[in-house]
Amino acid sequence: MRGALKFVVCGALAIGLAEATPAVANDSTSELGAGGLVLTRNAAIEMRSEDLYISDKAVRVRYHFANTAQKDVNVTVAFPMPDITTGGVDDTLGVPTEDQTNFLAFTTLVDGKPVRTRVEQKVIKNGVDRTAYLRGLGVPLNPYTQAADAALDRLPKGRQDDLFRLGLAVNNDFDVGKGMEHHLAAAWTLKTTFFWEQIFPAGREIVVEHRYTPAVGSSAGTQWGSIDWPKDPAFARLRRHYCVDDTFIASAARTRPPGETSSPLTEERIEYVLTTGANWKAPIGEFRMVIDKGDPANLVSFCGEGVRKIGPTTFEVHYRHFTPTREVSVLILKPRPKS
Repeated sequence: MRGALKFVVCGALAIGLAEATPAVANDSTSELGAGGLVLTRNAAIEMRSEDLYISDKAVRVRYHFANTAQKDVNVTVAFPMPDITTGGVDDTLGVPTEDQTNFLAFTTLVDGKPVRTRVEQKVIKNGVDRTAYLRGLGVPLNPYTQAADAALDRLPKGRQDDLFRLGLAVNNDFDVGKGMEHHLAAAWTLKTTFFWEQIFPAGREIVVEHRYTPAVGSSAGTQWGSIDWPKDPAFARLRRHYCVDDTFIASAARTRPPGETSSPLTEERIEYVLTTGANWKAPIGEFRMVIDKGDPANLVSFCGEGVRKIGPTTFEVHYRHFTPTREVSVLILKPRPKS
C-alpha cells in the first residue's frame, strides 16, 4: 500500500518458508441514480481513521467518521463488495455461503449497534447488464452457487441456447458412471453493493464496523516458483499486480524438489476494494492495514510501503493523510497438504 507515494515492492513482504511466511471493500457515500448506486464525493464528512484486517478467513474494518458541517448530514453510505466472476467450470473461488445475496456473511455495526443494510446486485456480461434477463428466467444471480447451475439445467433447450449465445453459460458435461450427462455452468460477473441511510451528527465522530468472510480465489498448484513461469506473458503483469519481489520468487523456487520443474505449493488470492475511501472530504487521517498470511510456513506478497512484520503471520502498514488510488491484492502461497 502507499500513502501519498507510489506503490513499491517491499522485500519484507516475502518471507522464505525456512523462516516462515482472487472483491473486499471500502465505505463511500453514494446516491441512488437511475442506473442504481452511484458513488459520490462528500464535502462534509471526514474519515478520521481506518483500521483494516485481511486474511483468507476474515475481513474486518473499523472506521472513525466526523461530520465537519454545522448541522447533521444524512447520506446513503455504500460498501461495494469484490466482483464475483466466473467464466466456466474451471474457475475456482471460495464463496463461503450459498446465500444468494449475503454470500460473504457481511455485517455492519454503527457505534456498536447492528445496522440493517440493503443490497444492490447486477449481473454483467461483456459490458451488458443482464440482471433483469436472469431474474426473468428465475436464475439466481450468484454464479458460484449450486442453485444457479441447477436453475440453468432446468431451463428449456431454447433458453439454454440463448444463454450460450449471450455468453452467460458454458457446457459442463460429465459422466459419473451412468453415461454422459448434460449440464450447464454459469459464466458472468456479479457486482454487489450493500448500502444504508446514515445520519452523521454535527460535531462528533461515529464508528462504523464491517465484517465478512472473503471470497478467496484458489488453485491446487501455482506457477510461482516454477522454472518456466518467468517466460510466461502473464508473469510480468501478475508480478506488478501483487508487487512480487525477487525474495518471494526465490523463496517459492527453493520449495521445488530436486529435478522438478514446479513448486509443491497451492495458491490463494484475495482482493479488497480500497479506492472508494477517497470519496470523503479529505484524505484518510490514519490508515492501518494488517495482512495475515495464516501460517508461518506460507508465503505472502502484496503492495505496500514501510511494511512491518508484527507477528509470526502478520504484516502491518500505517499511513497518515492517505488517499488510496489502488485496490488491495494479496497473494498467498501455501505448502500442499501431505497425503
